[in-house]
Amino acid sequence: MIWVCPSSKARFPWIRWFCAFLCAVAGCCSIAPVRAQNIDLEKPLHSINEDVTAFAFGPDGRIVYSVRQLLKTKKYDLQRDDIWLQDANGKRRRLLEGNKLVYSNPLFSYSVDSFRFAPDGHAILAELFVSLVTDDTGATSDTQMALLLDDSGKLLKIDDSKDFLFEAIHPGWLADASAVAFLREALKPHLLFSMFVLHYAVERPRPVFEGRTFLDAELFPRANIVLAVERDRNLSGPPRLQRLNIAMDADQELATLDGFTGGLSISPSGKLCAYYIDNEVLEVRELAAPNRVVRIRIGFGVFQWSPDESRILLKRAPEKKSGELVWIDLPRLNAATAGTPAPIIQPTPVPLFHNLAFREFAISPDGRFLALVAPGKHNLQVFPLSR
Repeated sequence: MIWVCPSSKARFPWIRWFCAFLCAVAGCCSIAPVRAQNIDLEKPLHSINEDVTAFAFGPDGRIVYSVRQLLKTKKYDLQRDDIWLQDANGKRRRLLEGNKLVYSNPLFSYSVDSFRFAPDGHAILAELFVSLVTDDTGATSDTQMALLLDDSGKLLKIDDSKDFLFEAIHPGWLADASAVAFLREALKPHLLFSMFVLHYAVERPRPVFEGRTFLDAELFPRANIVLAVERDRNLSGPPRLQRLNIAMDADQELATLDGFTGGLSISPSGKLCAYYIDNEVLEVRELAAPNRVVRIRIGFGVFQWSPDESRILLKRAPEKKSGELVWIDLPRLNAATAGTPAPIIQPTPVPLFHNLAFREFAISPDGRFLALVAPGKHNLQVFPLSR
């Protein structure tokens, strides 16, 4: 039998509290108040007791999620996740039964890495990590692919092809929900990427901004504009932050970056962006005035913006790994002086839960709910989130 499966603190906290008490009494310093977060982990609003591999909130409070499913054949054990949708009232229905998904290579496994709702909330993009059996010996090759479906469970075909999967990295919806933009590997292994657009049911994926290569890209909310970090194919010169208008095939260089190690993210309003310039320091930049920046030393991890953009919630671990959750208040942005690096600020993280680790998390678009997947059984739980 051959298994084919996708791979996927403060040390002395009493010192901080003692110093806060001493400063408050003596008046020798000013400490920002810690915003307490009271979440009773024993009382979730909703609990999905399944082996959840990925999930996402929709704009209307619905949650799409995937559940690990194993499929046995005579020679192979395969994984093909089911996809489910939970309504805001907690009612659930399966959108996709993974073992019935058709692909040109029948010997394939996949796990869902992430979901993205279209701007209208009715179409869903699933990013998959796929393993394909390539020969009779059981050798496999891995790739990242995407799947499109609507909220009734109907698969959205790619022109007249019989396949529903297409190779894609970091896919995202364009404004009218009839097309997606995504990256494909241009320089291996995962060093540089080219950009593509797919209008499903109309055409095969086509390249955009041909000849240019990127380290990462993120779509602006409800727009046909991409924020991208560009770098030359020969990896010479610094990374450059670009605003790319897909519809008009136009670009605008916003800034030359001192470094880039990932995590590119646009704030909910589209006014700010953030990215890591190294494995410790996050840089936050105002997009309308790109010289206004702030750098904060928070350590590498996965983060999400609060809806009011005053802070981020950081998981202190890479994707698909477990780590503790902390709030990071974002300092005020200041105009940077040309040729002078912005100072690095050391914020005080505010733990959301005392030393508890979580594998996945997400804040609902309206900021009212927090969804968590703990390590182990991978159950998904939804809690109210005070502001």
